[in-house]
Amino acid sequence: MDSRIVEAPITEAVGYEPTINKEVVVRIRPNSGWASLKLGELWRYRELLYFFVWRDLKVRYKQTILGAAWAILQPFLTMVVFSVFFGRLAQVPSDDLPYPVFAYAALVPWTFFANGLTQATNSVVSNAGMVKKTYFPRLTLPVATVMAGLVDFTLALAVLITMMFFYQIVPTGNIVWLPLLLLLALVTSLGASLWFAALNVRFRDVRYIVPFLVQSWLFLTPIAYSSSIVPEQWKIIYSLNPMVGVVEGFRWALLGTDTTPGPIIIVSSLVALFLLISGTIYFRRTERSFADIV
Repeated sequence: MDSRIVEAPITEAVGYEPTINKEVVVRIRPNSGWASLKLGELWRYRELLYFFVWRDLKVRYKQTILGAAWAILQPFLTMVVFSVFFGRLAQVPSDDLPYPVFAYAALVPWTFFANGLTQATNSVVSNAGMVKKTYFPRLTLPVATVMAGLVDFTLALAVLITMMFFYQIVPTGNIVWLPLLLLLALVTSLGASLWFAALNVRFRDVRYIVPFLVQSWLFLTPIAYSSSIVPEQWKIIYSLNPMVGVVEGFRWALLGTDTTPGPIIIVSSLVALFLLISGTIYFRRTERSFADIV
Protein backbone atom coordinates (compact mmCIF):
# COMPACT_ATOMS: atom_id res chain seq x y z
CA MET A 1 0.00 0.00 0.00
CA ASP A 2 1.30 3.38 -0.96
CA SER A 3 0.97 5.72 2.03
CA ARG A 4 1.57 9.36 1.52
CA ILE A 5 1.73 12.24 3.94
CA VAL A 6 0.18 15.33 2.55
CA GLU A 7 1.34 18.61 4.14
CA ALA A 8 -1.21 21.35 3.74
CA PRO A 9 -0.24 24.97 4.26
CA ILE A 10 -0.99 26.06 7.79
CA THR A 11 -2.83 29.06 6.49
CA GLU A 12 -5.51 26.78 5.11
CA ALA A 13 -6.35 25.28 8.49
CA VAL A 14 -9.88 25.86 9.58
CA GLY A 15 -10.26 28.82 11.93
CA TYR A 16 -6.66 29.94 11.59
CA GLU A 17 -5.94 33.57 10.90
CA PRO A 18 -2.40 34.19 9.75
CA THR A 19 -0.36 36.75 11.67
CA ILE A 20 1.20 39.42 9.52
CA ASN A 21 4.46 40.76 10.89
CA LYS A 22 4.90 44.38 10.00
CA GLU A 23 8.35 45.84 10.15
CA VAL A 24 8.67 49.21 11.82
CA VAL A 25 11.43 51.26 10.29
CA VAL A 26 12.84 54.21 12.22
CA ARG A 27 15.06 56.52 10.25
CA ILE A 28 17.41 58.84 12.08
CA ARG A 29 18.51 61.61 9.78
CA PRO A 30 20.79 64.63 10.27
CA ASN A 31 19.11 67.84 11.27
CA SER A 32 18.30 70.27 8.50
CA GLY A 33 15.95 73.22 8.25
CA TRP A 34 13.59 74.68 10.81
CA ALA A 35 11.71 71.39 11.14
CA SER A 36 14.83 69.84 12.64
CA LEU A 37 14.08 71.48 16.00
CA LYS A 38 11.46 68.75 16.62
CA LEU A 39 10.28 70.28 19.85
CA GLY A 40 7.37 67.84 19.88
CA GLU A 41 9.84 65.12 20.85
CA LEU A 42 10.06 66.61 24.33
CA TRP A 43 6.37 65.84 24.82
CA ARG A 44 6.61 62.34 23.34
CA TYR A 45 9.55 61.60 25.61
CA ARG A 46 7.99 63.28 28.65
CA GLU A 47 8.33 60.10 30.75
CA LEU A 48 12.04 60.02 30.02
CA LEU A 49 12.24 63.71 30.93
CA TYR A 50 10.53 62.98 34.24
CA PHE A 51 12.98 60.13 34.86
CA PHE A 52 15.97 62.42 34.23
CA VAL A 53 14.58 65.05 36.61
CA TRP A 54 14.03 62.45 39.33
CA ARG A 55 17.49 60.96 38.76
CA ASP A 56 19.18 64.37 38.99
CA LEU A 57 17.42 65.07 42.28
CA LYS A 58 18.49 61.75 43.78
CA VAL A 59 22.08 62.03 42.59
CA ARG A 60 22.35 65.63 43.82
CA TYR A 61 21.60 64.79 47.44
CA LYS A 62 22.69 61.16 47.59
CA GLN A 63 25.07 60.42 50.47
CA THR A 64 24.93 63.99 51.76
CA ILE A 65 24.60 64.78 55.45
CA LEU A 66 22.20 67.69 55.09
CA GLY A 67 20.42 66.49 51.95
CA ALA A 68 17.92 68.96 50.50
CA ALA A 69 18.86 71.48 53.22
CA TRP A 70 21.67 72.59 50.91
CA ALA A 71 19.01 74.18 48.71
CA ILE A 72 18.30 76.53 51.62
CA LEU A 73 21.78 76.94 53.05
CA GLN A 74 23.45 78.06 49.84
CA PRO A 75 21.42 81.26 49.31
CA PHE A 76 21.00 81.79 53.06
CA LEU A 77 24.74 81.78 53.81
CA THR A 78 25.38 84.02 50.82
CA MET A 79 22.77 86.40 52.22
CA VAL A 80 24.58 86.45 55.58
CA VAL A 81 27.89 87.35 53.91
CA PHE A 82 26.25 90.09 51.83
CA SER A 83 24.45 91.46 54.89
CA VAL A 84 27.70 91.80 56.82
CA PHE A 85 29.88 93.31 54.09
CA PHE A 86 27.43 95.19 51.88
CA GLY A 87 24.59 95.91 54.29
CA ARG A 88 26.43 96.72 57.53
CA LEU A 89 29.96 97.73 56.49
CA ALA A 90 29.43 99.30 53.07
CA GLN A 91 25.94 100.64 53.92
CA VAL A 92 24.60 99.78 50.47
CA PRO A 93 21.06 101.18 49.93
CA SER A 94 18.34 98.52 50.13
CA ASP A 95 15.23 100.45 49.05
CA ASP A 96 14.22 101.12 52.67
CA LEU A 97 13.95 97.37 53.35
CA PRO A 98 15.87 95.22 55.87
CA TYR A 99 18.98 94.25 54.00
CA PRO A 100 18.78 90.48 54.74
CA VAL A 101 15.36 90.06 53.16
CA PHE A 102 16.32 92.52 50.39
CA ALA A 103 19.32 90.37 49.42
CA TYR A 104 17.64 87.01 49.96
CA ALA A 105 14.71 87.94 47.70
CA ALA A 106 17.23 88.37 44.88
CA LEU A 107 19.30 85.30 45.75
CA VAL A 108 16.32 82.93 45.48
CA PRO A 109 15.86 83.33 41.68
CA TRP A 110 19.57 83.90 41.15
CA THR A 111 20.54 80.59 42.82
CA PHE A 112 17.98 78.79 40.67
CA PHE A 113 19.49 80.35 37.53
CA ALA A 114 23.13 79.88 38.50
CA ASN A 115 22.82 76.26 39.64
CA GLY A 116 20.83 75.33 36.55
CA LEU A 117 23.42 76.90 34.23
CA THR A 118 26.42 75.37 36.03
CA GLN A 119 25.02 71.83 36.21
CA ALA A 120 23.33 71.76 32.80
CA THR A 121 26.57 72.79 31.08
CA ASN A 122 28.02 69.35 31.85
CA SER A 123 24.77 67.41 31.33
CA VAL A 124 25.60 65.98 27.89
CA VAL A 125 29.22 65.09 28.70
CA SER A 126 28.30 63.40 31.98
CA ASN A 127 25.81 61.19 30.11
CA ALA A 128 28.25 60.24 27.34
CA GLY A 129 27.49 56.53 27.68
CA MET A 130 23.80 57.02 26.95
CA VAL A 131 24.47 59.47 24.14
CA LYS A 132 26.72 56.96 22.36
CA LYS A 133 24.53 53.88 22.74
CA THR A 134 20.92 54.89 22.22
CA TYR A 135 18.79 57.52 20.59
CA PHE A 136 16.67 59.95 22.59
CA PRO A 137 16.20 63.71 22.32
CA ARG A 138 19.48 65.10 23.65
CA LEU A 139 17.55 68.24 24.50
CA THR A 140 16.02 66.40 27.48
CA LEU A 141 19.36 66.35 29.32
CA PRO A 142 19.85 70.11 29.92
CA VAL A 143 16.08 70.67 30.22
CA ALA A 144 15.80 68.05 32.98
CA THR A 145 18.76 69.49 34.87
CA VAL A 146 17.30 73.00 34.86
CA MET A 147 13.82 71.78 35.81
CA ALA A 148 15.21 69.79 38.74
CA GLY A 149 16.21 73.12 40.26
CA LEU A 150 12.54 74.02 40.70
CA VAL A 151 12.49 71.84 43.83
CA ASP A 152 15.38 73.81 45.33
CA PHE A 153 13.66 77.05 44.32
CA THR A 154 10.47 76.05 46.15
CA LEU A 155 12.37 75.29 49.35
CA ALA A 156 14.31 78.57 49.20
CA LEU A 157 11.11 80.50 48.48
CA ALA A 158 9.49 79.02 51.60
CA VAL A 159 12.38 80.42 53.67
CA LEU A 160 11.92 83.82 52.01
CA ILE A 161 8.22 83.87 52.95
CA THR A 162 9.22 83.02 56.54
CA MET A 163 11.71 85.90 56.59
CA MET A 164 9.07 88.28 55.27
CA PHE A 165 6.74 87.39 58.13
CA PHE A 166 9.62 87.77 60.59
CA TYR A 167 10.28 91.31 59.33
CA GLN A 168 6.51 91.96 59.12
CA ILE A 169 6.55 92.48 55.37
CA VAL A 170 3.19 91.68 53.80
CA PRO A 171 3.24 90.60 50.13
CA THR A 172 1.45 93.00 47.81
CA GLY A 173 -1.03 92.20 45.07
CA ASN A 174 1.90 92.18 42.64
CA ILE A 175 2.63 88.64 43.81
CA VAL A 176 0.29 87.38 41.07
CA TRP A 177 3.13 88.10 38.62
CA LEU A 178 5.51 85.77 40.43
CA PRO A 179 4.86 82.70 38.21
CA LEU A 180 5.67 84.74 35.09
CA LEU A 181 8.86 86.03 36.70
CA LEU A 182 9.83 82.46 37.55
CA LEU A 183 9.15 81.53 33.93
CA LEU A 184 11.49 84.33 32.85
CA ALA A 185 14.21 82.94 35.13
CA LEU A 186 13.59 79.45 33.71
CA VAL A 187 13.82 80.67 30.12
CA THR A 188 17.04 82.57 30.87
CA SER A 189 18.67 79.61 32.60
CA LEU A 190 17.61 77.15 29.91
CA GLY A 191 18.67 79.39 27.04
CA ALA A 192 22.16 79.92 28.45
CA SER A 193 22.41 76.23 29.41
CA LEU A 194 21.68 75.03 25.87
CA TRP A 195 24.47 77.21 24.50
CA PHE A 196 27.07 76.10 27.01
CA ALA A 197 26.01 72.43 27.08
CA ALA A 198 26.56 72.22 23.32
CA LEU A 199 29.83 74.17 23.46
CA ASN A 200 31.11 72.00 26.31
CA VAL A 201 30.89 68.88 24.14
CA ARG A 202 33.30 70.36 21.61
CA PHE A 203 35.43 72.50 23.94
CA ARG A 204 35.86 70.85 27.33
CA ASP A 205 37.37 73.92 28.96
CA VAL A 206 33.93 75.55 28.81
CA ARG A 207 33.05 73.89 32.12
CA TYR A 208 35.90 75.83 33.74
CA ILE A 209 34.79 79.10 32.17
CA VAL A 210 31.16 78.86 33.31
CA PRO A 211 31.83 79.20 37.10
CA PHE A 212 33.89 82.33 36.45
CA LEU A 213 31.15 83.65 34.16
CA VAL A 214 28.51 83.01 36.83
CA GLN A 215 30.55 84.89 39.45
CA SER A 216 30.96 87.87 37.13
CA TRP A 217 27.27 87.71 36.18
CA LEU A 218 26.40 87.87 39.88
CA PHE A 219 27.90 91.34 40.30
CA LEU A 220 26.37 92.53 37.03
CA THR A 221 22.95 91.74 38.52
CA PRO A 222 21.38 93.91 41.27
CA ILE A 223 21.58 91.33 44.04
CA ALA A 224 23.86 92.96 46.60
CA TYR A 225 22.65 96.40 45.54
CA SER A 226 19.56 98.02 44.09
CA SER A 227 19.18 98.98 40.45
CA SER A 228 18.14 102.45 41.67
CA ILE A 229 21.83 103.36 41.90
CA VAL A 230 22.24 102.77 38.16
CA PRO A 231 21.95 106.05 36.18
CA GLU A 232 18.66 106.36 34.32
CA GLN A 233 20.31 106.67 30.90
CA TRP A 234 22.06 103.32 31.41
CA LYS A 235 19.11 101.29 32.63
CA ILE A 236 17.99 100.03 29.21
CA ILE A 237 21.51 98.82 28.43
CA TYR A 238 21.74 97.41 31.96
CA SER A 239 18.50 95.45 31.43
CA LEU A 240 20.08 93.58 28.50
CA ASN A 241 21.11 91.28 31.31
CA PRO A 242 17.86 89.25 31.57
CA MET A 243 18.47 88.46 35.24
CA VAL A 244 18.09 92.17 36.02
CA GLY A 245 14.42 91.97 35.12
CA VAL A 246 14.01 88.74 37.12
CA VAL A 247 15.62 90.07 40.31
CA GLU A 248 13.92 93.46 40.24
CA GLY A 249 10.65 91.75 39.39
CA PHE A 250 10.91 89.42 42.38
CA ARG A 251 11.55 92.32 44.75
CA TRP A 252 8.69 94.31 43.27
CA ALA A 253 6.26 91.37 43.40
CA LEU A 254 7.15 90.13 46.88
CA LEU A 255 8.48 93.14 48.79
CA GLY A 256 6.57 95.95 47.09
CA THR A 257 9.61 98.03 46.13
CA ASP A 258 9.09 101.32 44.30
CA THR A 259 11.29 100.28 41.38
CA THR A 260 8.49 99.08 39.07
CA PRO A 261 10.40 97.02 36.46
CA GLY A 262 8.21 97.89 33.46
CA PRO A 263 10.69 98.69 30.65
CA ILE A 264 13.33 96.53 32.32
CA ILE A 265 11.07 93.47 32.24
CA ILE A 266 10.23 94.02 28.56
CA VAL A 267 13.87 94.28 27.47
CA SER A 268 14.97 91.39 29.72
CA SER A 269 12.15 89.18 28.40
CA LEU A 270 13.09 89.85 24.78
CA VAL A 271 16.75 89.05 25.48
CA ALA A 272 15.83 85.87 27.38
CA LEU A 273 13.55 84.73 24.54
CA PHE A 274 16.29 85.36 21.99
CA LEU A 275 18.73 83.43 24.18
CA LEU A 276 16.35 80.46 24.36
CA ILE A 277 15.55 80.35 20.64
CA SER A 278 19.14 80.76 19.51
CA GLY A 279 20.37 78.26 22.12
CA THR A 280 17.82 75.67 20.97
CA ILE A 281 18.77 76.11 17.33
CA TYR A 282 22.49 75.87 18.06
CA PHE A 283 22.01 72.81 20.28
CA ARG A 284 19.95 70.94 17.66
CA ARG A 285 22.38 71.87 14.88
CA THR A 286 25.39 70.53 16.77
CA GLU A 287 23.87 67.46 18.45
CA ARG A 288 24.41 65.36 15.30
CA SER A 289 28.11 65.18 16.25
CA PHE A 290 27.64 64.59 19.99
CA ALA A 291 27.99 60.80 19.79
CA ASP A 292 31.23 61.11 17.79
CA ILE A 293 33.11 63.55 19.99
CA VAL A 294 31.56 63.28 23.46
